[in-house]
Amino acid sequence: MRPQHKNRRRPSILRNQNKAVPADDVCSILEAWISELPHSPKYDYLKGIVFSKYVDANTDPAPVRKNRAIEKWLGQELVNAETNERLVTTEPGYFILPGVRWDVFSEWVRAYIARIIGDTIPLKALKGDFSGGATTSRRRAAGHPARKFVGKAHITECAVPWFDLFLTDVSIWSIEKGQLVLGNSPEETSSASSLRMVHGSSMFTVPKNSLIDRVCCKEPDINMFLQKGTGDYFRRRLRKFGINLNDQSRNKSLAQLGSLTGSLATLDLSSASDSICYELVCHFLPIQWSSYLDDIRSKSVLVDGVGEHLCEMFSSMGNGFTFELESLLFFAFAKATAYFTGTKGVISVYGDDIIVPTKVAVPLIEVLGYLGFKTNVEKSFWEGPFRESCGGHYHSGTDITPFFLRSPVKTIVDLIHLLNQIRLWASRGESLFLDENAWVIWDLLSELIPRSLWGGDLLSAGKSQLISPHYPKYRLMPVSEQKSLPVEGRYLSSMLALDDRKGPPPIGLVQEEEEEIVFPFYRRKPAKRWTWHDSGMYFLAEVPDSDTSD
Repeated sequence: MRPQHKNRRRPSILRNQNKAVPADDVCSILEAWISELPHSPKYDYLKGIVFSKYVDANTDPAPVRKNRAIEKWLGQELVNAETNERLVTTEPGYFILPGVRWDVFSEWVRAYIARIIGDTIPLKALKGDFSGGATTSRRRAAGHPARKFVGKAHITECAVPWFDLFLTDVSIWSIEKGQLVLGNSPEETSSASSLRMVHGSSMFTVPKNSLIDRVCCKEPDINMFLQKGTGDYFRRRLRKFGINLNDQSRNKSLAQLGSLTGSLATLDLSSASDSICYELVCHFLPIQWSSYLDDIRSKSVLVDGVGEHLCEMFSSMGNGFTFELESLLFFAFAKATAYFTGTKGVISVYGDDIIVPTKVAVPLIEVLGYLGFKTNVEKSFWEGPFRESCGGHYHSGTDITPFFLRSPVKTIVDLIHLLNQIRLWASRGESLFLDENAWVIWDLLSELIPRSLWGGDLLSAGKSQLISPHYPKYRLMPVSEQKSLPVEGRYLSSMLALDDRKGPPPIGLVQEEEEEIVFPFYRRKPAKRWTWHDSGMYFLAEVPDSDTSD
């Protein structure tokens, strides 16, 4: 009998079934196909944008793209310093719009913002949460929210009183010997001042396109917790005024309408979140709110090659309330501009994606310019038949949203993702069948995908299955393992999620939860056939017994 080896590893895990594909051939075939597409708004738009975010070994290396991003960020800070000085010295009689004084405009915006968020800070605005991203104390790999409720944590000095105030309302979360713990601690050791103090956030960059990265900042743990509380509060309040920051579909629908009728303009700003300067927030938000946000933000950023930088901007990408704050401000500025120009119509914002009546576009651009924001004229549209907002691209009412090739297609998973994007792109239009010009490339490249991986649908395919009208057999799934999360962190997360505050659940009833660690190799697994839905997206050649001849 063959001896059993105790340490023998499972070959199904070790063998990566995400096979390589000829990357150069795929890219060349794709380029040739795109170049031969006939002229039309949809095809011409795809030709100009499909490779705009492509990064490979032949594009500028990562350090170059990173340095460009940091230089751009520092350059924006010089602009922010000028804006801060301009806002402080603006005379009340300055005309921000024709016939509209600065003091009158400012008072209207202040009153409207106060209507949305109130003049005072409710305690529920302090109740935040943790994200799954990196902080100044934890890498992203160790950034699961449940892990952040217990153990080490960073905080800035100005945020200490606010977190202490929050903890007085939470009887089972406290601080002991500089660590977050479950339960009550002796009063003399429970202050947030015993946590590790840091000056502010830490900068990093993420890929944006082939030329430059995007700057983000890792916030101190407790600052992020409080920031997310404010962001969630602003989000709830904006929704009562028709702005739903949990849904991009409204902006997309309005952009499509604007492309058809010309009645609505779509505006996009350059470096919008990095252009919200300190004096802007102090000038327009109620004083209690501006003081509170100033206390929980990072006033300085640790920049590679520069050191600690004192911020002219109010908050950066990575701050837990930046997105909601910019949405609030742009909504108020747009409403004020419409009011003072006597224009009625729909106004919608989603971050720096702004939709206003066409008549308001130019006056609003002028207002935003004075307040320190630069309109991206290449992505803003108020004339002609094209509109773009929240990733939706429309020409005369037709969806022409492109797909992007962001990196070389090296593996089966990469190719599945590309072909699924092409299929979705081919579905945009008013034809009963998919765009026949996409069938050529789809039919050619799909032969590189094993037939056993065909049959995915829109709801479940992702990168694991090729979307096609076939019944699914298998899917490629990344190998992963489950790691248990601290029960104290899961308990605190469940408790703080309660809105009625009637009391926490018994600790023994906290739902078991594990963290999934994903590895960069794949194995084949049976498809979930019971979840399969016919996508209804067919090329004519895929229809049984179809006859394309005359």
